[in-house]
Amino acid sequence: RSSWLLLAPLLTPPVPVITAPPCSLCPEGAHRFQWIRNLVPEFGISSSHVKVLSSPAEFYELLKVQIKAAKQRVVMASLYLGTGLLEQELVYCLEETLEKSLQAKGSPDLRVSILLDYTRGSRGRKNSRTMLIPLLQRFPEQVRVSLFHTPNLRGLLRLLIPERFNETIGLQHIKVYLFDDNVILSGANLSDLYFTNRQDRYVLLRDSPEIADFFTELVDAIGDVSLQLQQDDTVQMMEGMVHPYQGDKVAYCEIANRRVMEVINSARTRQELLHAKVFHSSQPGSSLLSQQGSQASGSLKPEPDTWIYPLIQMKPFGIQIDEMVTETLLTEAERDARIYLTTGYFNLTQAYMDLILGTRAEYRILLASPEVNGFFGAKGVAGAIPAAYVYIEHQFYSEVCCLQQQERVQLQEYSRAGWTFHAKGLWLYLAGSDLPCLTLIGSPNFGYRSVHRDLEAQVAIVTENKALQQQLHQEQEQLYLCSGVVSTSTFEQPSRYVKLWVKLVTPLIKNFF
Repeated sequence: RSSWLLLAPLLTPPVPVITAPPCSLCPEGAHRFQWIRNLVPEFGISSSHVKVLSSPAEFYELLKVQIKAAKQRVVMASLYLGTGLLEQELVYCLEETLEKSLQAKGSPDLRVSILLDYTRGSRGRKNSRTMLIPLLQRFPEQVRVSLFHTPNLRGLLRLLIPERFNETIGLQHIKVYLFDDNVILSGANLSDLYFTNRQDRYVLLRDSPEIADFFTELVDAIGDVSLQLQQDDTVQMMEGMVHPYQGDKVAYCEIANRRVMEVINSARTRQELLHAKVFHSSQPGSSLLSQQGSQASGSLKPEPDTWIYPLIQMKPFGIQIDEMVTETLLTEAERDARIYLTTGYFNLTQAYMDLILGTRAEYRILLASPEVNGFFGAKGVAGAIPAAYVYIEHQFYSEVCCLQQQERVQLQEYSRAGWTFHAKGLWLYLAGSDLPCLTLIGSPNFGYRSVHRDLEAQVAIVTENKALQQQLHQEQEQLYLCSGVVSTSTFEQPSRYVKLWVKLVTPLIKNFF
């Protein structure tokens, strides 16, 4: 009996509702992406606060340094925490920092909040939960561990689907790591592979209190509608909260929507008031005395040249901001603009594929070759997943050729011996420019799961600063350097052979991986 048959109740997904783009990109102004602030808060910062990382080792070392330096808060959202020695070292770092906080005079200031997915974090006897329970037992007043459980996995479906396969229904997929006022946005999980030889993307936003506050509040909001891990490895909901799979599904999703949208809208209001205050103080005739006073106190910040927009996608809760913004960027990209789009799992939604094939910009799409796919060599049915991705890639490439778009839309496969590939995001180069002015970085893979099933977050980083644009350009070049252009001969290689049963099953299951 095939395990896939257990997914039968969900094999006919609802038809996705595509919301009309909020507006077109305006060609004038300080930057042409200010329309995004109609949907989400806009955070203006100095480009000197942004650092692009390039390697898993650099990411891991930064996590440890930031944990050890934290004084007020550590907030980490990930799919899961691994169980190896490197992950244990992270837990030791947390323990050490909490111990120092406890020994400080007065009440301890440090608070640690960790958000993981319930199904992925509970897999196996030794899992994310067992890794974190010692922290809960030692520091019960300072540590919170929340485990998000999708409301779509319930009833008979929850009883029938075995471990691992239950993760196909929906996950907490956000990856945000923040320490006091420093924020790391990434697609990487807290697992040894992501610290050693699994290529991803990572950006550090330093000394950004407003952005750190926003993501703290977002993780708190999701944590409030999640199961709370207890010291005895049981879980329970916060008092008065609707249960995600035992309670009323509609009521639960409405509460979750309200909590998350409160975070987005309150941050947006705060930022609008801040913009208005800064605008009025910078107008001719504004009090010279107040300006001199702020300069003397050192509170005058440099003029922002970089803008951060948090893009949230939580379709189970009816929140589709990331989808709207991504579709608008793809729709409005002008002729001769270049979009570099990368995903570890090439399984674009139909809407994204239609926009790529039907618009004017040039596309360079980077995806994993079968050998660097995270499922390569997996046991059982999961071992066929790389072949399913090859089949999806071949279908898309055939469509590109059929429309004679090979020059405008180019596929490239990432290949690197001993490594796997998990990078996702987008870089936008305006027509005539050699450097990108916008990047998307975070957890979404641009696939059906990201849009419809999982909880996702990324940021749009828009910058006018040439040095930061150069950093982003070098990041893109470094990733694409390890790739080869896909052609018809690519699919004639023996490693690209796809068995008939995989071709037959893929259309039925492609919305689950």
